[in-house]
This record gives sequence, C-alpha cells and structure tokens, in this order.
Amino acid sequence: MSRRYFGTDGVRGVVGDDLTSDLVARLGTAYGRWSDGESVLVGRDTRASGPGLERALSAGLAASGSEALSGGILPTPAVALLAEESGAVVSASHNPPQYNGVKFFRGGWKLEDDEEEAIERLLDGVSAGETRATEPSESLAPTSTAFSARYVDLVCERFGGPLDGLRVAVDCANGAMYEVGPQAFERLGAHVVTIGNRPDGTNINVRCGATDLALLSRIVAGGDFELGVAFDGDGDRMLAVDSQGNALDGDEILAVIALHLGVDTVAVTEMTNLGFHRLMEERGVRVLTTAVGDRYVLEALRREGGKLGGEQSGHIIYLEGHKTGDGLVGAILLSRAIRERGESLERLAGAMTKLPQAKANVPVCTKAIPEALRTEINALAGSGRVVVRPSGTEPVVRILAEAETDEAAETLCGRIASLVSRELG
Repeated sequence: MSRRYFGTDGVRGVVGDDLTSDLVARLGTAYGRWSDGESVLVGRDTRASGPGLERALSAGLAASGSEALSGGILPTPAVALLAEESGAVVSASHNPPQYNGVKFFRGGWKLEDDEEEAIERLLDGVSAGETRATEPSESLAPTSTAFSARYVDLVCERFGGPLDGLRVAVDCANGAMYEVGPQAFERLGAHVVTIGNRPDGTNINVRCGATDLALLSRIVAGGDFELGVAFDGDGDRMLAVDSQGNALDGDEILAVIALHLGVDTVAVTEMTNLGFHRLMEERGVRVLTTAVGDRYVLEALRREGGKLGGEQSGHIIYLEGHKTGDGLVGAILLSRAIRERGESLERLAGAMTKLPQAKANVPVCTKAIPEALRTEINALAGSGRVVVRPSGTEPVVRILAEAETDEAAETLCGRIASLVSRELG
C-alpha cells in the first residue's frame, strides 16, 4: 500500500493548507484505535501553530479512549525517551515555520511502514464529527519543566562525560532544544555560549540552526571556541563547525564518533559520502547502507545488532541507551571525542577525505520518477555517482551528484536537475 499521508518522517504539510486541525484530530483518533487506547505523551516544537494542533491531536486521541499527556515544548528524542507507552510530537522538524506535522513513537521506537499504513486505513474511516478539534492558537505555552528536566538527567547520565572547560557555541534553531540543549552542556562542565534560543513562534529554523550554519560559523570563527553545534527545530539532528568555523556534515561527525567509540558496525544511507565508506573500510568497520531516512537506518541497526548510525543531514543514532536519533546525544558524543582524545575537531575530522558532492532540490508537479527517466539519469551519470529521490516532506525531487572533482560534481548535478525539471516540473 502506498502511504497517502505519512512521509519520510511522519505527517507534514503547510498549516491550514494540507495540514489542518481536522486532519490532525482524525489522525489522533486513528492512532488511538490502532494502539488500543494507549496513553500518549505529546510534545511539540516552538511553532505558533503548535498549541492548537496539539489540542486537536489530544482531542482526537481522547475520542478513541487514549489519554494524552501534555509535555509542552520537548525535543522529539525526549518524547521517545520519556513516553511510557506511546509518544507523539507536533513538529515539522527542519522545515520552515509555516509547516507543521505529527510523528509517533511506540515503546520509544519510530513506527515502521506497515504500521503507518495500518493507521492510514483507520484514518480514512474517521469522520470529523468524531473529534473535538479546535483551531490553532498563536500563543506558546511554556516548556513542561518536569519532562524537560528528566530528559536532561537521562542524557547526561547515559551519554555524558566530563566536558570541563570545553568552549562550545550552541545554536538551538529557536526550536525545541532552546533550553535543554545548553542545560545539558553546562551540566557536563562546558563553557557555553547560546544562540537561536529566543523562539517567538515564527523564527524556528530561520537563518539559524542545522539548516543554516552561517551565523554559528561566524560566531565560532570570531571567538575562542573549540567547536560549535547546531540543532534543527525538533532536536533530532545536529551539525557542527570546527574552531575555524568550517562546517562539518553528518558524515564527518559520524566518522569521528565511530572511530572514537570503536564500533564494529555503522549504518548510513545511500547519500553518505564515498570518503566515509573508504575510511570505515580502512579501519575494519562494517557499513550497512539503507534508503534515505533515519527510520531505515534504525531498522538496519536493529536487524544487524549495530549501535551507531546516521545520515549526512545530521541524524546521529546511538542505541546504547536510546531508541532514536538525538541531536543532543550526537553533540555530546562529538564533544567527548574532542575532550577524551585531546585533539582538535579539525584533526579528528581530517581522518576522512570527502569526495566532492553537489546537491539540488527540483520543484516538481509529480514526485513519481518513471523507469524511463531513471534510465536517462543513469546514462548521464557515467563514472560519477547520482542519487535521485522524491522528498518525503516537500514537493521536490532531491538530487545528489558525487564525482572526483568539484567541477565534475556540479556539472553532473546541473544536467540531472535540468532533466528532472523538464520531465516532472
């Protein structure tokens, strides 16, 4: 069955357009029926639409006999860690402020494809009259301190280590990590300067956070820092910059953590740089490659008994005490590598030689990629590597081209983008 509502990571859309209070309420009812009325811890990020959509989701859950426990503003991984039965997060993660969405956890784990398909079948049978959905509000309720404090405790206990004196700039993307992220670093002894920690409901992911490292890079390069870390809006992923302000993507971060932890297996996606694969092969680390999406990385780790995985976009998954990707955990593990190795982030990241990559997001009218188009794309790729995939969250087709030189990668990406735009735009 092809999923109509669930994408790569939950149900998302522009609020008031393809994501409405009615849909969210019906989704809550469908989930409650599917889970046989389990209690659901509901968290959200800092978007202005969040409180109203949380009320709609809670109303839908109540209509199916599920108790909704409001956690207030909480990072996605906090909900996964803290929910006793089921968890739900009202968030659109790294997407712009006008977006929002809902994603679910059960027993701390993300739902699998067949589980989401089962919920969709129930959703089609839920009428608007069965819920008590309310219209979104512009107000923002305060963070639930009991849940957020427990999350900081768990992260520091399970993943922390002494970071005494580590100088780190933390960009919270004006999102769900805006309080708990800096608190955890300070608890571990780091000297913290925080930016992107003044959410107003409209500035989440706007010129800050993991989607835009420019501000963080300037601050770190102009100050006395050993690194900077940046979260996305719901805190389930992170990126970093070194002491000179140079950006590190998820491949480089994962490589540093994998070598520091000494794991024998790591899971990544098809977007991962060939340089990562070469480094892991040199060090005798088995690499599992999956489709794009941290859920598929998780599935591979569970299937193969691995503990560490991630994505180029910044999802870092460490299952020794967790069940999902966690930007804060990734940032702490990266910081521990610097402190415990006694080496700069530049030197640690330098172990991996990246091949040039070029990327493009092509707006399309349809995200279905016909086999004939795939054949043309493969013919254009030649000796390079190309990944072309429909976005799970936006009406675009994402393109990655990898080659031996920057010029070759850019040229290849441009040719593929023009072809996709002509055929699907």
